[in-house]
This record gives sequence, C-alpha cells and structure tokens, in this order.
Amino acid sequence: MLKKMITMIAVAVLSVTVSANVQAATITVQKGDTLWDLSRVHNTSVENIQKLNHLTTELIYPGDKLTVAQEKHHIVKQGDTLWDIAMEHDTSVSLIKEWNHLNTDLIHPGLNLLIYEGINTNNTVVTEKAVKLSAPSVKAESTQEESAPAVKAASTSNSSSKEITVKATAYTAYCEGCSGTTATGINIKANPDKKVIAVDPSVIPLGSKVYVEGYGEAIAGDTGGAIKGNRIDVFIPSEQNAVNFGVKQLKVKILN
Repeated sequence: MLKKMITMIAVAVLSVTVSANVQAATITVQKGDTLWDLSRVHNTSVENIQKLNHLTTELIYPGDKLTVAQEKHHIVKQGDTLWDIAMEHDTSVSLIKEWNHLNTDLIHPGLNLLIYEGINTNNTVVTEKAVKLSAPSVKAESTQEESAPAVKAASTSNSSSKEITVKATAYTAYCEGCSGTTATGINIKANPDKKVIAVDPSVIPLGSKVYVEGYGEAIAGDTGGAIKGNRIDVFIPSEQNAVNFGVKQLKVKILN
C-alpha cells in the first residue's frame, strides 16, 4: 500500500481529467517542454501529437494548448457506416472524416480508419503536464484515479467568447526590412517569446486577447497589408520556422 502511494506521488498533477473513461487530454506546454517529452509522458508518439494538432513542425511554445490521445484503428466491416463507427468509438462522423482525409461518407470493407480515443464534440478533457519528481515516471492515465475536483482551462471555458475560422500564415521580425515593432508598439525583437498575431481590426479588434488553435494564447497586436477579412499572421521568431508554418485553416477564439 505504501509503495502504491509513493508511486502516485511521483507525479505532481496541476489539473485533473474530467472523466476516468476519457483518455484524451488537453495539455498546456511548459517552458522546456518538447514534443518528444510530451509523447513519452502521455504514452503516444510525436507524429500523433503533430497530426492531431495540425502541427507542421516540432516547434512548440510555453502556453500552447495541445490535444493528446491514444491512436486506434478500425477495420471497416461489411455493413459498417461512419455513423455506426462514430457511435462505437464515442466520437463524431466529421472527426473521423477529418482524421482520415475523407471527402465522402462512403466507406468500403477493409478500409483501415484512424481513430483517436476520447475525442468527441461534446466534451473537453483538460489536464496540465505532469511534473516528474525523483521517483519513476507514471503514465498520465494514472492521474485519472485522483479524487480532486475537475477544473476547466480558463482560456477555453469562456462561454461568451467568439470563435471564428481563419486562414493563417506566419511572419517574423528577423527579415530584411522588418522593423520588429508591431502596429500597437510591441517590440517583438526584444520579446521573441511574445505571442502576437496580425489581424484585420474590423474582424478582430487590435489589443484583443485571443486563443489560436495550435499556437496558444496571443495578443492581436499587429496588422498587415495582406491581412484582410478572416486572415491572420502569427509571429514566429525564426524565419525558417515561419516559412515552414505554411498556410493553415485554424480556429481563433476572441477571449475579450
């Protein structure tokens, strides 16, 4: 009994999961974290985390919110429908289509479908990264037995927040002709860890606090000549990483 208690104390958990039956989790990236570290703690792979969060690089920042989940595979049988499979795995048809790049509901026997456990449209599981102490590591799932009350991440629990889908690209201050000072006066060269996005002020007011899918909490602190309508530019310090970011369709939640 004493050994079991010591083992459970080996991981200090800042937040707990909502349900012991749900294996997906949203984690907050801490300073010094890497995708490799997070994949080991949550018993998954770097590739799975990248795919689930639409990441094109292994670059992550403190404060980023990342979803992690165990990967399963479902082999389609005669008579299966996407609806049946979604119900069986407690997820949604739209998510299965997204994970497997399906443009139609038509499936055929033998098709190998990727499923992420615990991801659905009706619940959000929130947990902070486990902090390793001197005792042996314990999988994140073991924290689901804790009796502490469930808590929701403040950045995503604001029911009055407005959420929009945008076309996102990236920019950097370290390029020829770049001043390094945003439209609102933020010196991003002096503050390379600052999360800033360029926006169309008629869509996202300047100075707004926002949450950008796969990027984290940021300030709408800049504008750009090509940033019109539902377009944003996310600031990334490294010019190469900004190039690697490419063009993405992301969800942005306006927090205030």
